[in-house]
Amino acid sequence: MKRILVCEDEDVIRDFVVINLQRSGYEVVDVSNGEDALKVFAEQNGDFDVAVLDIMMPGIDGFTVCQKIREKNANIGIIMLSAKSQEMDKVRGLMLGADDYVTKPFSPSELVARVDSIHRRVTMATSARKEVDQLVSGPFSLNLRSRTLTKNGSPIDLTQVEFQIMEFFLKNENVALERGEILAKVWGENYYGDIKIVDVNIRRLRIKIEDDPSNPRHIVTVWGYGYKWNP
Repeated sequence: MKRILVCEDEDVIRDFVVINLQRSGYEVVDVSNGEDALKVFAEQNGDFDVAVLDIMMPGIDGFTVCQKIREKNANIGIIMLSAKSQEMDKVRGLMLGADDYVTKPFSPSELVARVDSIHRRVTMATSARKEVDQLVSGPFSLNLRSRTLTKNGSPIDLTQVEFQIMEFFLKNENVALERGEILAKVWGENYYGDIKIVDVNIRRLRIKIEDDPSNPRHIVTVWGYGYKWNP
């Protein structure tokens, strides 16, 4: 069964989300605040494929829940729910480890499509690969079976989105990749969201892998186009 954790303090929105996810075949555990979200996550040993978290909640907010869940599980998919006026909140959530965000108000089809996309990514991450086990580029080694990255032998923690971006880069060394191409490869052809999500994840990835993120050596910007990986 596909398991999903929903944390939303507004009863009407939470019920709307739960009903539509259940209709799409998900087993849903829903809570109304951040404290209960972290409690349930711990009690069930993080046994969830995806978490949908509202940003603005009394007490422990969605940012904190996202960060704490991500610290315990690098593989779970995390989607943030945000209001239209919270553009900077979207960026902050992605920087803290979220994979995607959905802007309120949203349609049932949009929400389910986003969750389906994240769930497919998580499922692919846990299934055995039939290709080469490892990609090596300069000081980096990306193990496709264990889903791990090392730099000069030292491990670097990645979310599933970051891992997929790295995999795409390492399979295309010295190739300029358009933002839209990266978006389609990592988030799927039918992704509804803003292409800015690519830039935010690249920024987060640079912080993790570059010696000097403000002057990147490996993930180079191709102005007006996208990004290129240099070994």
